[in-house]
Amino acid sequence: MKKLKYCIKAMRLRTLPLSLAGISLGLMLAASDYIVRWDVVIFTILTALSLQILSNVSNELGDALRGTDSGDRQGPVYSISSGHLGIGDFKVMVWIYVILSAVFGLALIWCSYGTLLSLESILFMILGFAAISGAMRYTLGKSPYGYRGMGDVYVFIFFGIVSVLGSYLIAAHDIPSWFLLLPAVSIGAFSVAVLNVNNIRDMSTDAATRVTVPLKIGEKGAKIYQTFLVLIGWAAMSVYAYSRIFSLWHYLFVLTLPLFVLHLVGVWKGRGRSLDPMLPLLVVATFLFAVLGGLGFVVFLF
Repeated sequence: MKKLKYCIKAMRLRTLPLSLAGISLGLMLAASDYIVRWDVVIFTILTALSLQILSNVSNELGDALRGTDSGDRQGPVYSISSGHLGIGDFKVMVWIYVILSAVFGLALIWCSYGTLLSLESILFMILGFAAISGAMRYTLGKSPYGYRGMGDVYVFIFFGIVSVLGSYLIAAHDIPSWFLLLPAVSIGAFSVAVLNVNNIRDMSTDAATRVTVPLKIGEKGAKIYQTFLVLIGWAAMSVYAYSRIFSLWHYLFVLTLPLFVLHLVGVWKGRGRSLDPMLPLLVVATFLFAVLGGLGFVVFLF
């Protein structure tokens, strides 16, 4: 039971709303255009959560194997470095979440298409394999992309483009307009911003072990980049709302603006460990932005 507590801590629960942001927006936008089945919604959520937790435990394991999860890190102390869980425990957890991601993903495809043998099903299975591999290879493997400054690209693609468009497509079986790329870009930009503020916080400890965007462009440059990401996220969703039939409901996401302003003020004022609260703030802001953004289009129907 004592280990269970730290296994739950290793899931990094505060990151989970971010994994739900893109799929929530994609599913609600699909529901505003088509009839969406509840079993598809449930398995989409379970698959996304499993992939996020797989990414979290894989990242901690990878950092531990490379000795980069040092005791002087600026963020929360993790279970391996604190001695509460071992390498073996994390290897077991990685395999558990690989299996759960695969099972939930296959169940999602079956519920949506009624078969695993159609072209669409096979393409989604390939995408699922890529998502599982990507979740693990941030810090695991011979050449993890998280150590080469490529994390921003992965996060933008999988948390933004794949999350929003993928969840829309698996629910609706169609992409009626490529304007849907705009909300996907929005959530992708906010998700990259979450990673970026994490990397700004950890600049002092990351310098000796890995390459990140903030280390490449400096702290001030990284904060300008953070502001740019937030602005891009807001601009993309605003243009998408404008592209639809006008309704104030489509701008319901504007209610989250104070949270993003508070976040940016905190980022520009903070350094090191003081930036840590800006992470959950942006995660919550992104999740609420996605939910309200999607809800505005669903409510408009009534």
